[in-house]
Amino acid sequence: MDGFLVQLGDDASACETYMKTLLDREDGPATQLRNAMAYGVLNGGKRMRAALVFGAARMASGARHDAAPTEAMLRTAAAIEFLHAYSLVHDDLPAMDDATTRRGKPSCHIEFDEATAILAGDALQTMAFEILADPRTHRDAAIRIQLVTTLAKAAGLQGMAGGQMLDLQAENRPFNLAETQQMQMMKTGALLSCAVVCGGIVGGASAKLLAAQTAFAQHLGLAFQIADDLLDYAGDASVMGKPSGQDADRGKAGFVALMGVDEARQVAQRMIADANAELAPWKNLAEYMQNLATFAITRNS
Repeated sequence: MDGFLVQLGDDASACETYMKTLLDREDGPATQLRNAMAYGVLNGGKRMRAALVFGAARMASGARHDAAPTEAMLRTAAAIEFLHAYSLVHDDLPAMDDATTRRGKPSCHIEFDEATAILAGDALQTMAFEILADPRTHRDAAIRIQLVTTLAKAAGLQGMAGGQMLDLQAENRPFNLAETQQMQMMKTGALLSCAVVCGGIVGGASAKLLAAQTAFAQHLGLAFQIADDLLDYAGDASVMGKPSGQDADRGKAGFVALMGVDEARQVAQRMIADANAELAPWKNLAEYMQNLATFAITRNS
């Protein structure tokens, strides 16, 4: 696992550097907006979604797990991380989760102001699609359209936006386990699945591999959110960079409240085992992705 953690760090660094490069190319009079965009996305996250893009693409192309990411991989990963950052900036707003910190720093609307944070999220989202639509991401326009469509579906009514709406409704009435699972598969799982599928697409995955990667991602998405709920329930706020227990304080019943700590952990472990079994036929090529899945439920932030 030590070698995997080194590679995960290298992949996060490669993505962070490339995102900074993309933002540094942006020029215009709205300097405060550009600064808020950079503040929202260049914040030292684990870049799990970028790692899923890289891992899926390497699997598809047959590259070594430590091969340097290609420009197509970097651009795809950056687009997904930009869209993820937009969702976090907007989630932290007073009208949403009303969070004052993110990864140990003031939230974007605290550091700047609420209007700037809204615009920063908007601009990060549109930039994600601009990146994917650019020929530098892939020479084949059909592939670029496939990437754009996949991300759009993950971000919209049937994905993150719809999931956030359900999340807000969960503050006003108790959700049962099935409703909570649906909400989290939309809010969190959709973009994780998108990262895997888009990585497979840019890596040239066969239909068989892409189907396996999609199934892997669906199991992973829910396990990832259960792990998040466990951290929210009993995590160390100083490590996570945000207060713990926020969901419970807002009256939202997560997986832990509905299942209990022990069962939640067991379910997450079963889902990761199921996820990794989907990729087992690819043996060594799947090792990085399988380590990512295991890391998803053993992380402390």
